[in-house]
Amino acid sequence: MHKLLLSASVAVLALAGAANAQNWAAPSGASATAAGGSDELLTLQKDPKQWVMPTGDYANQRHSALKQITVENVGKLAPAWQFSTGVLRGHEGAPLVVGDVMYLHTPFPNIVYALDLKDPDHKIIWKYEPKQDPSVVPVMCCDTVNRGLAYGDGKIFLAQADTTLVALDAKTGKLVWSVKNGDPAKGQTSTAAPHVFKDKVFVGIAGGEFGVRGHITAYDVKTGQQVWRGYSMGPDADTLIEPGKTTHLGKPVEKDSGITTWEGDQWQIGGGTTWGWYSYDPELNLVYYGSGNPSTWNPKQRPGDNRWSMTIWARDLDTGKVKWLYQMTPHDEWDYDGINEMILADQPIGGKTVKTLVHFDRNGFAYTLDRTNGDLLVAEKYDPAVNWATKVDMDKASKTYGRPLVVDKYSTEHNGEDVNTQYVCPAALGSKDEQPASYDTATGLFLVPTNHVCMDYEPFRVSYTAGQPYVGATLEMFPAGKDKGETHTGNFIAWDAKTGKIVWSNKEQFSAWGGATSTDGGVTFYGTLEGYLKAVDTKTGKELYKYKTPSGIIGNVTVYESGGKEYVAVLSGVGGWAGIGLAAGLSKSNEGLGAVGNYASLANYTALGGVLTVFALPN
Repeated sequence: MHKLLLSASVAVLALAGAANAQNWAAPSGASATAAGGSDELLTLQKDPKQWVMPTGDYANQRHSALKQITVENVGKLAPAWQFSTGVLRGHEGAPLVVGDVMYLHTPFPNIVYALDLKDPDHKIIWKYEPKQDPSVVPVMCCDTVNRGLAYGDGKIFLAQADTTLVALDAKTGKLVWSVKNGDPAKGQTSTAAPHVFKDKVFVGIAGGEFGVRGHITAYDVKTGQQVWRGYSMGPDADTLIEPGKTTHLGKPVEKDSGITTWEGDQWQIGGGTTWGWYSYDPELNLVYYGSGNPSTWNPKQRPGDNRWSMTIWARDLDTGKVKWLYQMTPHDEWDYDGINEMILADQPIGGKTVKTLVHFDRNGFAYTLDRTNGDLLVAEKYDPAVNWATKVDMDKASKTYGRPLVVDKYSTEHNGEDVNTQYVCPAALGSKDEQPASYDTATGLFLVPTNHVCMDYEPFRVSYTAGQPYVGATLEMFPAGKDKGETHTGNFIAWDAKTGKIVWSNKEQFSAWGGATSTDGGVTFYGTLEGYLKAVDTKTGKELYKYKTPSGIIGNVTVYESGGKEYVAVLSGVGGWAGIGLAAGLSKSNEGLGAVGNYASLANYTALGGVLTVFALPN
C-alpha cells in the first residue's frame, strides 16, 4: 500500500468529468437523499462545463462530454495559463471546477486555493493553509501527496495529512467544521481525496505500513457528525458485515470472518487501509471501494487469508452495512493493494446490459463484476508480464473459485523468510497504482495508465510498535522486460472489460503515473512522469499531441468549460512512489522500496516543482 522505505536495510526503515449524462444518467427517482432532499451533485455532475468531484462523477468514469477539442484539432492545443502552488513534492489529484471557481490543492502542508475563472488574471479568491504538526511527515508513506478535494452542500472538503477532515465555505474559505479521523502518533495519515455522495462525505485512512487497521467513515456534510464507520477486519460489529446476508462470490459470509482468518489478535494491526478512490451507484444506494495490504509485508507472520484486506467492498450508503465483497488477493505476499478505483459502467455482456464494476488491481488482473451482487464475470491480466499467478480460477465448482493460482517460484510465502524471491511481476507498486483510469462509452474502452515493472522481494521478521514502521521486506524494482533488453517501465493501454483483452497499447519510457480523462471529442488525455501532457485518439491510441510541463506529472487531468471555451488542466509536480527519489532526495537503488533505482534516470528529464498548467485551443 502507501509506502516509502527510505532504507532497505533490515534495521533502518524511515518513511521520510464531469460525467457525460449519457454515461451516468440517474435512474428515475434516484435523486432523493435519505432525508428526502435534492441530490445537488447528481445534477452538477451532468454539467460538462464543471468538474465537481475528484473522479468526475459518482461512477468514477473520468469522462467529459465536452467536444470542442477533437481528434482533428487537438494538435493545436497550447498552454493558456499557469499557476504555481508554492509547494514542492508530489502533486497527485486534480483541481475541481464548480461554477466559475477552480479549487486547487497541494501536497503537505495541504494548501487550498480558490481561483476566479472569470478574471483574466485568475485572481486568488481565497487561500486556506492549515497549521499541521510537521511530525506527520515522517509517517507519510510514499511522499507527502494529497489526492484532492471534494465539493458538496456549498463546502469544499479537505482531508489533511494529519487526518483532520475540514469543511470550508466554498465562497469564503472559512472553516465551517473539522473532525479528527485518526491519530498520526499511531501511524495514521490521510492522502486520499474525500468523496461526497448525497448527504455524506466519505474518508478513508492510510498507514498500512505502520500496522494501521483500515476503515472507511461517513460524516454528515452539514455538521461533521460521524454517521458510521466500517473497518476492514475485526468482529462483524466493526466491519458491519452481516453474516448469512453479506456474500462473497455468491455465498453467505460466516460469522466474524474478519477475525477467524487471522492468527490470534493480529487483525488489530491488520492493515487493509483505504487510501484510494470511492464510487457510488444511486440506484442501488451502494458505495464501492477497495482495501489495501495486510500488515506486515512478511506473509509468514500472518497465516490465513487475512480477510478483509485486498478486498472490493459494496456498502449501503446510509448504514455502512456490507451487501457483498470480493477478496482478490487472499494472504497477500507482494503488497498488491486493492485500493484502485472501482469504475461503474453499464455494459453489454452475454446479450444483455449488465451493471458492471471494473477494477484494475495492483496485482495485474483487471476484474469485471456485476455490481448488484458481486458476481465475478471477468478476471484477466492487463499486462502480459504478470507472472506471480497463472490465472484467476473462474470455475464456480472449484474449491479455489475466484482465487489467483499462485506460482510457487514467485511466492514469497513458499520460498520463506530471508529468501530473495526474484523477478516477481508486477512489482509492489502494481501493474497500476492509484493513478485512475477513464471509461469512454462511445468506444466501450477503458483507458488505463499502467506500470511495467517487476521486483525482487525478500521478507524478514519484524515486530510491531505503535507509530513505527511495520513492513518486514526489502525490495528492488526493475523494468519488466529487463531480461529481453527492454528499458521502458510504463504502458498506456485501452482495455475491453467485457472480454478482458488489451485493444491497443502505447509504450511509455517511465510508468504512466498520471490519471486519464477521455472526452466526447474522441481524445483521451494523460500525463507522464517526465512531465508531458499527452493526447491520444481514444479509438486507436495514436498520439496526437504532447507538451512538456515544468515538472513530472503524477496528477490527473480535469476538463472544463469557461466563457464558452474548453480547457484541459493538469497539475505537474514530480513525486509519489515512482518519483520518490527526486521528491525526497534519495539515491540508493533499493531505497523507496526499490523505486529509486528503477526510476533513477528520471532526474535527467525533470525536477521538482508544483505548477498547474491549463491548455486551450488558440482563439
